[in-house]
Amino acid sequence: MTTLQPGDKAPNFSAKDQNGNQHKLEDYKGKKLVVFFYPKASTPGCTAEACNLRDNYKAFQNKGYEILGVSADSPKRQQSFKEKNDLPFPLLADEDKEVINAFKVWGPKKFMGKEYEGIHRTTFVIDENGVIADVISKVKTKEHAGQIL
Repeated sequence: MTTLQPGDKAPNFSAKDQNGNQHKLEDYKGKKLVVFFYPKASTPGCTAEACNLRDNYKAFQNKGYEILGVSADSPKRQQSFKEKNDLPFPLLADEDKEVINAFKVWGPKKFMGKEYEGIHRTTFVIDENGVIADVISKVKTKEHAGQIL
């Protein structure tokens, strides 16, 4: 689980999205940014979460937020997920887990009695100065926009 807390400086990151476009923390200076980490594109929980953010995207824009999704999926899988669900925000393909590790969301998980390493579903709200304003670790996939806004 992440050790990052509200008030901490957000980790500087640089990663490519589903189209190969580079995204860096500094690109969002002066803007509010939601960075949501999800375990795997096109799985039920991740789809519910991404679609809830999509359905509330206008509300985020009206409040000055940009949104980035991050998982360890390939650019091709991210592109398919984005197109299939008509997602209006970039999805970072963090296959080498640089961003995932910088935000400390990789670690031991349990599912159906089995332990394994994976991405903890966590969302970071970052202010205009690159400081973490909120960390949401108990994500409600179908109501996530409400948790953030």
